[in-house]
Amino acid sequence: MDAQPATALLDKPADPRPRTVLLAAPRSFCAGVERAIDTVERLLADPDRVEPVYVRKQIVHNTHVVAELAARGAIFVDELDEVPPGATVVFSAHGVSPAVRAAAAARGLTVVDATCPLVTKVHAEARRFAARGDTVVLIGHAGHEEVEGTAGEAPEATVLIDSPAAALALTVPDEDRVSYLTQTTLSVEETAETVAALRRRFPRLHGPASADICYASTNRQRAVEEVAARSEVFLVVGSANSSNSQRMVEVARRQGIPAYLIDDFTEIQPEWIVPAATVGLSAGASAPGRLVDEVLRALRRFGPLTVREHVSFTEDVFFAAPAAVRRRS
Repeated sequence: MDAQPATALLDKPADPRPRTVLLAAPRSFCAGVERAIDTVERLLADPDRVEPVYVRKQIVHNTHVVAELAARGAIFVDELDEVPPGATVVFSAHGVSPAVRAAAAARGLTVVDATCPLVTKVHAEARRFAARGDTVVLIGHAGHEEVEGTAGEAPEATVLIDSPAAALALTVPDEDRVSYLTQTTLSVEETAETVAALRRRFPRLHGPASADICYASTNRQRAVEEVAARSEVFLVVGSANSSNSQRMVEVARRQGIPAYLIDDFTEIQPEWIVPAATVGLSAGASAPGRLVDEVLRALRRFGPLTVREHVSFTEDVFFAAPAAVRRRS
């Protein structure tokens, strides 16, 4: 028999046993996600707007965010040929390649670039490393929009890998001229292992001046690690295509407990919760905080609940809106 979602518990007696939820912090939106969403919201709210607002790909990887913006009038497209010539298009937080920028210019599109500044940093590094003649080893997941954008900065010089084994097997034209970059939303621990393998393979390896994995991914993973060590089951709120959310689930599982990625409270399964006295909870950097509140309300249907927040880091990062949006405002 199929498991029932949390909503099915409304008509069932509550479990009398008390539970504790350990709420990991930081969680939910990071500065880059807030900037990207704010960009689309400002364009939609512009009183002088007479044309639709198009967004290439998902502005951030969260189904709820995309659905809410679409309901307010944003039109999401997969490719630029779906955007009428001369229209306004927003580039997502994940960034785009120079080829996409050129295609937008050829169609006469007005571009509003919501690329996260930390992704822009990686793009600049890719150009710099390639310009000096290095093979650029990009550590990341094939098919992810951020990886496609970064690789597109120097496609002939870039090689994509995703593991220590791939690093050790890599061959390049000049082993003394190799640099590496990483996707910003990777596992901190697994990426360190891959970089270590690259250094063994290429002793003169060059890297970025500061880590490419962003502060938000790093902080959320470390917070999950601390909370999962004290929990019996862990829930991460986030969409399936959210890389940083997926990595948080993996971090929790490395602590030896079951962990699940849920888009919202309706995906909670009773058999996950009933045996657990302590539930860890967090949300990926692209998941709205209100979804966490809804999960807490759903968990209260299982019986008495105590919520305790575990703060590992305090974030105060802010990114200003793109200049094109500030001018319109």
